Amino acid sequence: MSTMPAQHGHSEACCNIPPVVSKGYSAKGSYEELGGFKSYVTGPKDATKGIISIFDIFGFYPQTLQGADILATADHAQSYKVFMPDWFAGEPCPLELFPPDTEEKQKKLGAFFQKNPPPGVAAKVPAYVEAVSAKYPEIKSWAIMGFCWGGKVVSLVTSKPDTVFKAGVECHPAMVDPSDAEGIKVPLALLASKDEPVEDVKKFEANLSGPKHVETFADQIHGWMAARSDLEDERVKAEYVRGYETVLKFLFQHV
Repeated sequence: MSTMPAQHGHSEACCNIPPVVSKGYSAKGSYEELGGFKSYVTGPKDATKGIISIFDIFGFYPQTLQGADILATADHAQSYKVFMPDWFAGEPCPLELFPPDTEEKQKKLGAFFQKNPPPGVAAKVPAYVEAVSAKYPEIKSWAIMGFCWGGKVVSLVTSKPDTVFKAGVECHPAMVDPSDAEGIKVPLALLASKDEPVEDVKKFEANLSGPKHVETFADQIHGWMAARSDLEDERVKAEYVRGYETVLKFLFQHV
């Protein structure tokens, strides 16, 4: 695991994350149509750095929206405008399909992935960033962050030699493939849960040639930073906060 020492002028206690709301979170951003996609947008008007956030297969969940709001303003030294597009056109995967422990659930989940393959979404990201940049020209540098299924999208996007992103972040990524990492030259953080294959995560880290931070949150489930996070559990909440703090420290160094 790589370490991230404090950068000059930026203490380790960089982040002023507000108290996390366990239930009934009221999102601080708003929805806009950008590049043909309904998008959750949050962050200050004067932000010059942007994050494209690729949600998990469950869509606009309170835990994921709260995370976007945290990213936007919790680092007192650097704020971001966060954009979260709805790639599923209002038809996310129902959360009750997880865990996929019956044949029917597996069949429905398989159909969802077939309809929404990560390479198909990854191909749409560059045009989406262009559309957002046209409306928000003040944003000069970009990061991309993805959860679960969205983590795979991040791998595919950041491994392109012409990527516009200065850094990528994958939170409990699905379909971890060490060969994806071979093409990733930009700084990348990967926060794994106990559910990702340990060997795949190790090989993925070994194949990253640029700056990196790879860490496993060993007692957390696949999804703890997004829709599947049980924020009423104090341990989960603490690791949710620590996960977002880790992301903010990484982004401060590289975006």
